[in-house]
Amino acid sequence: SQHQSGQFEAQNTRLIRSGNRFLKYYLCEAAKSLVRCDTEHRRYYDLKYKEVNKYQHKRALALTARKLVRLVFRLLKDNRLYIPSVTA
Repeated sequence: SQHQSGQFEAQNTRLIRSGNRFLKYYLCEAAKSLVRCDTEHRRYYDLKYKEVNKYQHKRALALTARKLVRLVFRLLKDNRLYIPSVTA
């Protein structure tokens, strides 16, 4: 949701609770596993973790899960296998 009035737009807004909660949970679990095993996603997670002061882990994990969704969509669209560049 947004909180704005005129030129003002709030930095901290409430989390939108729409969508399938089970899908969100399992995507975050997959992202957690991916962060452990893949160095590229680990670097992305660490970068997003350092960007903010509040809710670092949840935010970084959600953004990593979003990146994972985009990756899976592209792999399915192109009918390719995922080959990590460098693994830990």
